[in-house]
Amino acid sequence: MSKKRELFFFKNYFEEFYDSQNDKVKKKILWTLRVITELDQIPEIYLKHIKNSTGLYEIRVQVGSNIFRIFCFFDIDNLVVIGHGFQKKTQKTPKQQIEKAEQIKREYYDSKE
Repeated sequence: MSKKRELFFFKNYFEEFYDSQNDKVKKKILWTLRVITELDQIPEIYLKHIKNSTGLYEIRVQVGSNIFRIFCFFDIDNLVVIGHGFQKKTQKTPKQQIEKAEQIKREYYDSKE
């Protein structure tokens, strides 16, 4: 299958999150990332725009009753920049997690200049 999008892992934000997960969760994360690179239209169950953000999206991973979110945003063409992830324990995405994602996004664009 051909790739529709490229993933770019900015700094080590994602890696730190990923490394702290168990094998089952890691497998599901990798599977979900593959969905994002390969499908024309990504179902909202896997990728959702965050309301009131500057173009932030959350990659949604669920393993049993555990829910994980990985923040990302799009750069030129089909580049998906992957930021940090966290385990979601509440209905709403915590504000400080969104703020951290916005901060990482600013850092990314600052580093490109």
